[in-house]
This record gives sequence, C-alpha cells and structure tokens, in this order.
Amino acid sequence: MTVGFLFCADPLRPRRGDPHFGAQTRAVRDLGGRLALIDHDAIVAGRIDEAVAGVPLGFGPAWYRGWMLRAEQYEAMEEALLGRGCRLLTSGREYRAGHELPGWIDCFREFTPETVVVPMAPGAPCPDVTRAAAGLGDGGFVIKDYVKSRKHEWLDACYAADLARLRGVVAKFVERQGEDLVGGLVIRRFEDLEDGQVRVWWVDGKPVFAGPHPDTPEADVESPHDLSDVRAAVRRLGCRFVTTDLVRRTDGVWRVIEVGDGQVSDWPRHADPAVLYAALLEGAVTAP
Repeated sequence: MTVGFLFCADPLRPRRGDPHFGAQTRAVRDLGGRLALIDHDAIVAGRIDEAVAGVPLGFGPAWYRGWMLRAEQYEAMEEALLGRGCRLLTSGREYRAGHELPGWIDCFREFTPETVVVPMAPGAPCPDVTRAAAGLGDGGFVIKDYVKSRKHEWLDACYAADLARLRGVVAKFVERQGEDLVGGLVIRRFEDLEDGQVRVWWVDGKPVFAGPHPDTPEADVESPHDLSDVRAAVRRLGCRFVTTDLVRRTDGVWRVIEVGDGQVSDWPRHADPAVLYAALLEGAVTAP
C-alpha cells in the first residue's frame, strides 16, 4: 500500500487543504502519494473523532504534515486514527521525543548550548530558577519552554544578560506564555552566534535536504560540510522524521539550536517540496 499523508484542512473551506501546504500537497499528488485531511482546530478543541472523520477507513500507514500539536493532542489523534485503520509512521512517543526539548537534549548535549530544565504546569507559580541556572555560569541566558521561545521579545521575555536579571525575564516569559506554556521552563547558556540558521531534514537517519530556516527563507546560508556527528545524534534519538536547526558560533563551531519533529516543521517556501516527499515515500516502505 502506498503511504498516505495527512494534511490540515482549510478552516474556512474544510473540504480543501490549508493553502499554506498547497505546494506540498501538489508534490504528493505528482509523486503518486495519497492524501487525507485533518481538522486541526477540532483536535485543539478536543473533538478528536470529528477531527479525523475525513480520513477514509483503512487508510493505512501515513505521515502527518500540518500545524503544531501538543504531544498529548498528537497521542489522542494517533489513537483515533488507529480506530480508522490508519497508523501514523511517527508514534506518539517519537513525536514527544522529537518535539519537546527534554526528549532530545541528551542525544545532542555536546552539540548544543548547556541547558537546564525546570518542569512547570501552566498557571503554576513562577519558580525561582536562579539556583538551577547557576551552574551555567553568568554569561547570559536564553529562556523558552519545552517547544517555543519568545525570541520576538528578546530583551523582555527571552534573554537575560546575567543571573540578577534572570528571574525577571523568566517571570515575563511565563506571564506572556500563559496557557500556551508547554511542559515547563528551559534555561540555556547564551552563546554568541552568527546570523542565518540552516534547517536539515532527516528521514530514517539520512539528511535529505538542508536549506534556510523558514523564518528567513531567502537568506543565503552555508550548510555544514560534515554532518556525521549530528547524524549520529539523530540516530541515537531514534525518531524517523526530524529536523535540526544549526547555526555557526562566532568561533566557527556549528551548533544545534533546535530539534523538531519533521511532521510539524515548516518547509521553506522557495524550496521544492518534492525532495522531501520522495524521501518520505521511499522511507515509509523500506523502514519498520
């Protein structure tokens, strides 16, 4: 059976795919892949059976390609799809490992800024993280949750220049994330980095595409010449479809800034998505 792809439906025209993924759905059709639509808004609202109702019974193995989901939402979608005879090729466990920093940090620790993790539920009192972060030194800190930062609010809710400022920046981050906070707090040692991130797409431990980060799709970025160490870390992680965002430190050393589940990683709009979907179609039938 040919592998299928589950794309998000257009919220305004639910029988059509979300136009954000238009070039990607066309690439799947051109390659002979099968398509079905998921109602992302219904998943977020907890209406899981409604969300997957457009997936034909017996749809078989499939990759999800759509908007970001919390790990628990993805797991609920996975269970509902199994009831319709559709098996996601990234399991709920693998999705959490690739999507949330605590799942991937140990495999990449030597290639990424030093990090401490402080679990925290949304709405809980903001913890004093200065003691936990003290072991990172006092050369600056970057604050995020398990998935997202507020880098667009760099000086208010993302970066603290020293330990004395850390508590205030963390408080701002927690306040502004509100109910959107995922998992808890992540405090990372600040490193002086060059401009321009490179996103590498991995399918079954192989790099299938490297290009600019989708936030800067027209940037002229140089990719690392040797990905062997990162490849080894990806294989240790054991997730079939992930992305790694790399940037060069000012001393010339490449660093992994973020790992993501490939299903919810955005594709650069000027790149040909057929490269990615050909790899996903091939990998789906040759790997367990």
